[in-house]
Amino acid sequence: MSTVVLDNPAWEALISVHKGFAHGTENAKRYRHGILPFAGYSKADRGSMEDLNGFTNRGEIFYIIGDYLPLLPADWVIEYELPCAQMLLNTPASIQLHTQDVSVSIEQLGEDDAAEMFNLISTVQPGYYNTDTRLLGTYYGIKEGNKLVAMAGERMRLTGFSELSAICTLAEYTGRGYAQKLITKLCNLHAKTGIISFLHVALSNHRAIRLYEHMGFTQRRTIIFRRIRKQ
Repeated sequence: MSTVVLDNPAWEALISVHKGFAHGTENAKRYRHGILPFAGYSKADRGSMEDLNGFTNRGEIFYIIGDYLPLLPADWVIEYELPCAQMLLNTPASIQLHTQDVSVSIEQLGEDDAAEMFNLISTVQPGYYNTDTRLLGTYYGIKEGNKLVAMAGERMRLTGFSELSAICTLAEYTGRGYAQKLITKLCNLHAKTGIISFLHVALSNHRAIRLYEHMGFTQRRTIIFRRIRKQ
């Protein structure tokens, strides 16, 4: 399966598995408001993102991912660029090494957990997760008592690939292997259906990169997340 679609992941998701969440035109699309703050564009289109002006609000913040940045409308400002490692799980069998501990209960999260999911991710990793991001795929969590303390799920999904995201644990519960267990759950789910797991992590997050490498992920490329604000 060719991985070239991962060079422009938001666009490829919005024209395939996630097309039901897309607003836009033939050349430029975005996830609906409240779903995910990502916009995509056709790699073949060297024109402008002007097509999306009618689908964005003044003051809104969103992200464009990848190398190919088309012309932006005059009132769109790049606030910063975050270089990330794009990592793939090329050997699903290797992650089976981390499935032996059954002492922690993993739950599939749903509508009743929506507010707690949003609060957790906003505490640990704010900015990339909206209220209804959970609708994009399957999310799992670990609870202590009735409190959600760790979670992970699927974000961008495109034909043959699914992105792991919202991998987070409350600070006071780190060091217990919760993230590893949740990642394992999702990757095994993907492997059973022939889906390749991938993820993005800031190049500066060396600790997370080492964990993912330990679990069998390898870096495919560096990819840029550009934070855009419409003035």
